[in-house]
Amino acid sequence: MSGPHWSGKQPLNRRSDISIEYRINEQIRAARVRLVHNEQPAIVPLAEALETAQAEGLDLVEVAAEADPPVCRIMDYGKYRYLQSHKSRQVQPPLKEIKFRPKIDPHDYGTKKGHVERFLAAGSKVRVTVMFRGREQSRPELGLRLLRQLEQDLEASGTFESQPRQDGRNMIVTIAPKGKT
Repeated sequence: MSGPHWSGKQPLNRRSDISIEYRINEQIRAARVRLVHNEQPAIVPLAEALETAQAEGLDLVEVAAEADPPVCRIMDYGKYRYLQSHKSRQVQPPLKEIKFRPKIDPHDYGTKKGHVERFLAAGSKVRVTVMFRGREQSRPELGLRLLRQLEQDLEASGTFESQPRQDGRNMIVTIAPKGKT
């Protein structure tokens, strides 16, 4: 494999691979640091701060390098980085979409309403679109009436995030699962 970013070597120390944002432990170069730990922040020599962190089995992390003296915190840096990367990988449930027409058959309405209820029960938000064609565009109250009926039918499982809005030929509203507005 060749390329500008590939060095061909695997890092032996994973800890050095983690510390991209902050300097930790021996990487800190200041003679004195402001140590933020259990009690009030105190200015201490770097060696004393490192000893305190080592005694607790944790890392000394420089969180504000531009301060004078630099601010350091004692924490489990590996756990901190893991939680940060885990937090960034959490995926929002996808936004589902259901399309209606203003003149919809009652059976079709019931089927689509069932789909919306199922999506809401799974924790997804649902975008409901009422599509207007031709002369239907001059009767937006039909779409509004349809959405009001849907709002009443879904009162137990979801809430409308906003009022229905007209967007060209479509009327759109987003429904969130109950308790997630």
